[in-house]
Amino acid sequence: MTNELDTLLTALYVLVDDHVVPPRVGRGRRPELTDSELITMAVAQVLQRYDSERRWIRHIHADSGWRAMFPAMLGQSGYHKRLKTAQPLLCKAILALAACCPSWFDDMWITNATPVPWGMSRETVKRSDLAGHASYGYCASHSRWYWGLKLYLVCSGDGMPVMWCLANPKLGEREVLAALLADNRHFIRNGQVLLADKGFAGKEFKKLTAAMGLELLRPDRKDETYRNGNLGGVRQRIESVNQTLKGQLDLEAHGGRTPAGVFTRVTQRLLAMATAIWHNWTTDLTSKRSLIAFDH
Repeated sequence: MTNELDTLLTALYVLVDDHVVPPRVGRGRRPELTDSELITMAVAQVLQRYDSERRWIRHIHADSGWRAMFPAMLGQSGYHKRLKTAQPLLCKAILALAACCPSWFDDMWITNATPVPWGMSRETVKRSDLAGHASYGYCASHSRWYWGLKLYLVCSGDGMPVMWCLANPKLGEREVLAALLADNRHFIRNGQVLLADKGFAGKEFKKLTAAMGLELLRPDRKDETYRNGNLGGVRQRIESVNQTLKGQLDLEAHGGRTPAGVFTRVTQRLLAMATAIWHNWTTDLTSKRSLIAFDH
């Protein structure tokens, strides 16, 4: 474990313990591993790129530095069950981190949908517990078919998640995003700009977003008159977010086998990304304050 990672996890634990996990009240035995420690451990697992929970638990037991940070450890089964139960807290932690960053007040959000494949064989498709939730979809960026779910993500300009959901890839993108925005309407500020891709074109969808107070901005299609151009430079931001999730945080190697398991592990990776963005903002603002103090 590096000193920088230790600092990040310690700061995350303090924020989660103070603002995310509610205090336990009433009778009953307190768990040796608290929810704050569990969430911190879940983020550490993703940042250390341990896709297997069993290997992650074994690694903590074998390393004195990790044992010192998490002295009350669980077995793989207990860790898995606790993590699924704590899924609402993972979501709450993401929003708590987002609200601490200056980008929370940005006037522009970006959105996109990306495949979350699981299981390539026909036998897996037939026997999986995801049957009925997952389906076949087409990934245009890789020119291939996949079986799984699709992640819809709305984030700020720096990639900080604001709202997200998983959906069957056969559902229309505009319908899913409209439902996601409607469920999280309390986050939308009047005049907020939503940057999307060509797949979210349509008069009805534009009217719907306008009624919510959103200004929809998307690249022009080939059959349209010039409005916004291709927005290539700005659209690259959401592509970099997807690349971070898949290339560095192993989104496609989530290993979930049930709907609850997949959603928990996807949220776990979104929380790890949110933690890194929040830490970058925190260290950047701290260094600027130090420079100001030094100048005085």
